[in-house]
Amino acid sequence: MSQRKREDKYLDAARQVLEHIAEIADVAFCVELWDGCIVPLGQSADSHFCIRIRDPGVLGCLLRRPTLETLLLEYATGGITYRGGDLITFYEKALKLDHPTEGITSKDLRRRLNRLLILRRGLPLFLANRDRPRLSCYQGDAIGRRPSKRDEKAFVQFHYDLSNEFYRLFLDPEMQYSCAYFTDWDNTLEQAQLDKLEMICRKLRLQPGDRFLDIGCGWGGLLCYAARKFGVRGHGVTLSEKQYEYAREKVKRLGLEEQVKIELRDYRELDGEYDKIASIGMYEHVGIPNYPTYFGKMRDLLRDRGIFLNHGITKPAQRSRREFNRISPGRRIILKYVFPGSDLDHIGHTLEVMEACGFEVHDVESWREHYGLTTRMWCQRLEAEREKGTAIVGEERFRMWLAYLAGVSFAFYDGSLGIFQAVATKRDGRPASRMPPTRADLYRAWPTPSGDEPPARPACR
Repeated sequence: MSQRKREDKYLDAARQVLEHIAEIADVAFCVELWDGCIVPLGQSADSHFCIRIRDPGVLGCLLRRPTLETLLLEYATGGITYRGGDLITFYEKALKLDHPTEGITSKDLRRRLNRLLILRRGLPLFLANRDRPRLSCYQGDAIGRRPSKRDEKAFVQFHYDLSNEFYRLFLDPEMQYSCAYFTDWDNTLEQAQLDKLEMICRKLRLQPGDRFLDIGCGWGGLLCYAARKFGVRGHGVTLSEKQYEYAREKVKRLGLEEQVKIELRDYRELDGEYDKIASIGMYEHVGIPNYPTYFGKMRDLLRDRGIFLNHGITKPAQRSRREFNRISPGRRIILKYVFPGSDLDHIGHTLEVMEACGFEVHDVESWREHYGLTTRMWCQRLEAEREKGTAIVGEERFRMWLAYLAGVSFAFYDGSLGIFQAVATKRDGRPASRMPPTRADLYRAWPTPSGDEPPARPACR
């Protein structure tokens, strides 16, 4: 068969398969084939928004192994691209978020597709091959549910030690890689991250001279904010060498060496006593079987009736433990390519372990919608820096990170993921917790600080 005839067969098969998919999916964008031909994927498809297929081998890979991982690998390695909008826009159009009652799930799509028709009409594509570049992934046990199999330092460094410059492309000036707090949904990311720092400090009821420990302190933003505004003596630990270097430099630049100490150290090696402890986006790294050790260590480090704030991502509880422990395809991809070792609990079990370890829980607050908006902003900011991002981490890893941030944003949107802040005190047998009688102090005289200049310190509460 001549090359021309083979190419015609590929194109004809692609059009027929995509037209069948369009009958069921009916989404508002098109597919552009490798010859420039446009195939609408729905009755209201806008040709301005196009998914572009590089060659027949891309569809061949998808038809032979129609999984989410195949789709993401084809996107990450350049087999699938898009034009007309950013990745968030295409997620919205695929999920029909402007008409949520009309959307179709991937499970329903697979169920309703005529597989025999696809096999018959798409047969030439099943035989088309593509040499896909290899994508960097975690080489060890990425799940790490057995404590003996967990390499915490390797997990942390795979995710966080890409490059400080890479994270700087999409984070705010304080380098906050955790959920922002939007006192108004129209606030900028910069303002929302400062408001997050303020809210954490208020929930901890920080006072001048408090011995404050930040577990997994990241790039040092919370510690520096708490030291400058609330006058605490801060101590932070991280396992990320890049974060450690950056945080140490920030402490020096702000002249906080006498107030803030940063260490490249495992929290389990710590001793001493602290008045307040924060763990922001850290306990996802711990592993659920290790929770008694983790929360027990927090309790041991706190003074009597000291305050502990635990801030972390969760997933919903299920009817059975087996169902809850099932790793979804999207989660398996994140573990393998982006965030190895992360383990998500449901909030009920987390609170149960906290109480069993000697904490009295006072306040639990969901920030799910806040994190959905935060990750959406991160994705859009990173996409706007595509040229710089690819120069730092390479095209394939850059694309995988875009897909990761977009997917996580919509997981928070639909409730597949949650996030909670739990405030507790060390239960030492005393009946009085010494906590304020209401939450009024958390919201009184909300500040609007910005930049590196220290905001005015309020009167002690």
